[in-house]
Amino acid sequence: MLDSIWQWLTDTMSAFGYPGVIGLMALESSFFPFPSEVVVPPAGAAAREGELSLTLVIVAGIAGSLIGALFNYWLAVKVGRPFLLKYGKYFFVKEKTFTKSEEFFRKHGEIGTFIGRLVPGVRQIISFPAGLARMNMGRFLFFTALGSGIWVTILALLGFYLGKDPELFKGKLGQITLIVLASLAVILIVYVIVHRMRRPAAAEAEK
Repeated sequence: MLDSIWQWLTDTMSAFGYPGVIGLMALESSFFPFPSEVVVPPAGAAAREGELSLTLVIVAGIAGSLIGALFNYWLAVKVGRPFLLKYGKYFFVKEKTFTKSEEFFRKHGEIGTFIGRLVPGVRQIISFPAGLARMNMGRFLFFTALGSGIWVTILALLGFYLGKDPELFKGKLGQITLIVLASLAVILIVYVIVHRMRRPAAAEAEK
């Protein structure tokens, strides 16, 4: 059964081609519940069969992720702040809490965006606080592309090398997801330590 579903997904992504990868990944990167795991790996498997280019699959996946992320960013800029300030109290979001979260993202938006793009369930919404905080567009795009690029590359390579064995792919994906999350935890700990070490130095320099 799993083999049949996998083959159908591979055939579908092969038929959709790169525009399909871009469009579906744009949906995945916005707030629509569409998993990248059913888009990029089958496209990688299609590349193994010579129907697509592995490099272009990765490029298309990153492009789609950026499009979806920009949509969320734009939505937050246009309607997010006024909506939350007006109706946030009904969702237990006070203006003071909202202001603090904005300030936090202004200071730590880069690491937040990068890590968020690699965490399941978070990658679809991380662009929204970036837009609310008016994160620098160049930095937003860079760290979004960096995080998305890592994840898309992992999925594409898994599909390319393990596409003929969906059971093995499923097991490896779970293992790699745990490794990625553990690595992100280490990165976050190092970031916090470095940030705390820099604070006294910065305070001393201001005197």
